[in-house]
Amino acid sequence: MATKEIILNKIQILITNHFATNEEAFSFFDKDSDGKLTKKEIVKLLKKAEINGFIRGIVSSKLVDGYDKDEDELIDWEEFKSAMDEIQDDIA
Repeated sequence: MATKEIILNKIQILITNHFATNEEAFSFFDKDSDGKLTKKEIVKLLKKAEINGFIRGIVSSKLVDGYDKDEDELIDWEEFKSAMDEIQDDIA
């Protein structure tokens, strides 16, 4: 199974290589434009980041569990930004 560092690195590479800003990435994956990412939308982000299909569901649940501060089982922009800031700090 991929380690946390590998997964975070792949997400960072995806966002850095394909989007000008974290906000642009968030908007791209927020398909219904409701300002929140569902687990399904996060799975699509993970797929685009080339995270193995077998673990995408597990990783999306862990991301929601770890960053969903208001416990609505969705990731809003502030929670996403916080996650991306943490990923950048972990990678640096």
